[in-house]
Amino acid sequence: MTLASVMRKRLFINNEWRDGEGSKTLDVVNPATEEIVAEVASADRADVDAAVRAARAALNGPWSKMSARDRGRLLWRVGDALMERADEIARLETLHNGKPIFESRQIEIPAAAECFQYYAGWADKLHGETIPVRGEYLAYTLREPVGVIAAIVPWNFPLLLTAWKVAPALACGNTVIIKPASQTPLTAIALAEIAAEIGVPPGVLNVITGPGSTVGQMLVEHPGIDKIAFTGDTATGKGIMRGAAETLKKITLELGGKSPNIVFADADLDAAIRGATTGIFYGKGEVCAAGSRLLVDKAVKHEFVDKVAARAKKMVPGDPMDPKTRLGAVASRKQLETDLRYIEVAKKEGAELVAGGARADIGTGKGYFLQPTIFDGVTPDMTIAREEIFGPVLAAIEFGDVDEAIARANDSTYGLAAAVWTRDIKKAHHVARCLQAGTVWINTYNVYDTAAPFGGYKQSGFGREMSVHALEHYTQLKTVWVDLNRA
Repeated sequence: MTLASVMRKRLFINNEWRDGEGSKTLDVVNPATEEIVAEVASADRADVDAAVRAARAALNGPWSKMSARDRGRLLWRVGDALMERADEIARLETLHNGKPIFESRQIEIPAAAECFQYYAGWADKLHGETIPVRGEYLAYTLREPVGVIAAIVPWNFPLLLTAWKVAPALACGNTVIIKPASQTPLTAIALAEIAAEIGVPPGVLNVITGPGSTVGQMLVEHPGIDKIAFTGDTATGKGIMRGAAETLKKITLELGGKSPNIVFADADLDAAIRGATTGIFYGKGEVCAAGSRLLVDKAVKHEFVDKVAARAKKMVPGDPMDPKTRLGAVASRKQLETDLRYIEVAKKEGAELVAGGARADIGTGKGYFLQPTIFDGVTPDMTIAREEIFGPVLAAIEFGDVDEAIARANDSTYGLAAAVWTRDIKKAHHVARCLQAGTVWINTYNVYDTAAPFGGYKQSGFGREMSVHALEHYTQLKTVWVDLNRA
């Protein structure tokens, strides 16, 4: 594959590559160069209908007849194939998202492969149970697939978040239609290529590309879809709930965040400085769980924020394809404009800019690069303390004691993640229990494992990705009663 040329990609339905019925296309732009790197088909209603029919036929046909252990073997092979093609797929991920190739190749592609292989192991271990009921009856449960799943995936971790949905769905015997973000469809298409190559039956995995406002909405409203698995912003999640209500679809939503990263004066401050930096600048801050609110004990706040700002000033955005780069390009012009708008709002509201705050130039005059940005003197009522920016912008807020730290951390409509930095383990556990967040890290940040559940409280959504708990969202229980009374 020549990445310098414009790639042309089609829809993947029923293990066939096809153009969209309306012959419309979407351009995929490299955010580091602002060049068009791919042209992908844009689906219309006829394509959505075709994908649903294919998925339903596979669900009722060969996929349901395949043993759970054989399903697991296929999922394991998907993981192997991802790693065999890891260099190529990582380049695609960086090409359409702008994240450093280091993150794509060393972290995210291996994590996606691991996810498929983790759920490969679960495929033949899902079972029902017998129930001791009154009377001469045998009562037992069957755990069955939900049906046709629509996985609607955002642009910040295109392949990894696809894996979080597709792997457990397939392990449980469902069929899947993937709708990747318009900006970042290339690695979902690569996953479809792998599925076809290793022998996943037709219709089991389908990929349709197009705008979320049209194609995504068609999936949400389609009566042939049994469940929506969505990751994205909270406003869109609310719209999906409204759209799915008519057909009472099952839904899981992993939505936005404004995660507090709490640093107490008794913490290992050097480690906390590194954690605060990683918490907001990994993935360019385009992370749902980014530690975008830095809550620091007022006893050490001045020194701490100065040192975080000094580290930020040394982080220079660079060519995402350079293995040494640690801060890439913001994913799109629209997102860059959003980040810059929030920076201006913060200045007008009185926050003190102590690092960054402007568009960055890596020497090419092109690309959506932003300096890592830190604001001090932020109060809890400021816009940058309340709204998700989804960029490399950190808001530093002080607190006086443990109770105030907890109160300020929980003073948010979001509840996706949080972190606590302290040497006092009793205090750490106390604060962790009090925080309204689906994940709490203690003396670390941004640590994930496929075996550990991830998801939100409050308006950060509901349901859990990864772990055994995700399987609950892709199965449904049937109770069977057998009369054992003698005739």
